[in-house]
Amino acid sequence: MKKIIPVLSLPDSKSPHLIELPPLGLYIHLPWCVRKCPYCDFNSHAIDPNSALPEAEYVAALKRDLELSLPQIWGRPVTSVFLGGGTPSLFSGASIDAILSYARMLLSFAPETEITLEANPGTLEAQKFADFRSAGINRLSIGIQSFNPGHLQALGRIHNDAEASRAVEQALQHFSNINLDLMYALPNQTQDEALQDIEAACGWGVPHISAYHLTLEPNTLFYRQPPKLPDEDTSADMQIMIERVLAEKGYQHYETSAFAQPGRMCVHNMNYWQYGDYLGIGAGAHSKISFREKIIRQMRHKHPRHYLEQAAARNTNLENMLATEQEVGPQDRIFEFMMNALRLTDGFDPGLFHTRTGLTVASIQQQLTTAEQRGLIEWQHDCIRPTADGRRFLNDLLEIFLPESRQTTTS
Repeated sequence: MKKIIPVLSLPDSKSPHLIELPPLGLYIHLPWCVRKCPYCDFNSHAIDPNSALPEAEYVAALKRDLELSLPQIWGRPVTSVFLGGGTPSLFSGASIDAILSYARMLLSFAPETEITLEANPGTLEAQKFADFRSAGINRLSIGIQSFNPGHLQALGRIHNDAEASRAVEQALQHFSNINLDLMYALPNQTQDEALQDIEAACGWGVPHISAYHLTLEPNTLFYRQPPKLPDEDTSADMQIMIERVLAEKGYQHYETSAFAQPGRMCVHNMNYWQYGDYLGIGAGAHSKISFREKIIRQMRHKHPRHYLEQAAARNTNLENMLATEQEVGPQDRIFEFMMNALRLTDGFDPGLFHTRTGLTVASIQQQLTTAEQRGLIEWQHDCIRPTADGRRFLNDLLEIFLPESRQTTTS
């Protein structure tokens, strides 16, 4: 049955205003790693073995960056913090403490605010876990990727299977909120080997597991020199198997690659997927910041040295820290919202679309109808969610909401 939504409630599409501001997360980027992995397309930079990591200089730059950003977020509470990279666990507990203490001084944090740090086996010793906990970290995301030594080597990881297990064991002595990152469809990986990785992760009883399909991203070594990967059918079988096993173990598949025990979803990432705001500080960090009358996106300078130089300049300002800044128009708001919210298994309430974009669902009625007719979404008055086919063929679903697609269907 065709759904008709009153168009009278549609705001001026040229400048849709927000009725309220979304939750605000804080992302802190620490860009260095021991070695650049061949599949990684993040803004990460291998440390120079002949020089010390410029921790103190970078901490000072982050503080300056945060100070300069305050006018854009003044008075807004922070709902979550995420320290990503790179490999943040290369930094000392004292540096992490200095960063978080300064953020707490300038921003409003609730005592129970989720504060996540990404950590990689091979960069950790037992004392570091205790130091991170003392600094205020209350959630760890550990980049295991695989418990198979051959696959770890193929992925260019600096740790082996024993170090992966030891990192989880030591982390559990200090943290109860832990995510393990795994990858599947790895070079020459069999379905049995993918199953062994999932079962090993479940065996630790951690509340959250992320399982990512390996993709060959541009500007990576794997893209230039592709390894032999499982074919499409085998990869799909791996995905189905992973989802089934994790469900049997009590993990809810709440987002494309995320599985959590009940009540243990990642607060910070949920804010991304529900098109919330986030201030990103650090080299190459991205921000999305909403105001009543506009939404802006920013990116800091990507190279650490350039970022450090701008932060240290005597009369620097926020503009000097930014590589790009742009306003998000109505068409892009639609696509960005869908690109995030349709990753969620439970989808979204149409009211959230209005709250976060300033537009009503009437503005995308034609695209929703197309997606529903193709069997890619279920559309009810209080929920729009991807079907099983919509989740599997997410790119096909999102293509319907591309700005170009929208202009074609409404012309």
